[in-house]
Amino acid sequence: MERIRVVVQAADHLSMTGLITYLGSRPDVEVLDGGVHVKPDVVVMAVDRLGAEVVGRLRRAAAHVGAPVVLILDEVGESDVLTAVECRIVAILPRAAVTDQLVLRSVLTAAAGGGAMPPNMVAELLRHVQRLQRQVLEPDGGRDRLSARETDVLRLMADGLDTAEIAGRLSYSERTIKNVFYGITTRLNLRNRPHAVAYALRKGMI
Repeated sequence: MERIRVVVQAADHLSMTGLITYLGSRPDVEVLDGGVHVKPDVVVMAVDRLGAEVVGRLRRAAAHVGAPVVLILDEVGESDVLTAVECRIVAILPRAAVTDQLVLRSVLTAAAGGGAMPPNMVAELLRHVQRLQRQVLEPDGGRDRLSARETDVLRLMADGLDTAEIAGRLSYSERTIKNVFYGITTRLNLRNRPHAVAYALRKGMI
């Protein structure tokens, strides 16, 4: 039987030890050491919430490792759903409801290409899909809309942050931030940062 290769990451020693001990005792799971060149089938991460540092780690893992993530969270919010999709999180488990068996089931499901989300997050994802469908069906009226990432960038520009600070706050590269801003100014025919911020404020976009 081929074992599922798992990397465990946790914000606290107790969670790390518990997860490694339980998953490591399973004959169908191999717990890896989490080195730079390790390629797991599933990543299990236990954190308090999806803060900027955690999101940055998840984005890097999605880009370099590419494995599905089972996330154990203290606080689960509907607003986390898009971050979850972007970062290849396929299962979110509220810590208060977590059991050994639930973690194992989620790992097996993730390795098989499935997932498990709390009902409130599934509902929010469906609402987001509906919004995207409306935008596709109304292309002429959608030219001046801003994506969530574009809105975040302009809002931080309005707060006076420079490109490097915005990149750090949003866990993106400076090149990505520059590309986002170039896309905004080109699409909306804006001249510079002050013009873009003023336009977004006037339109109620930020």
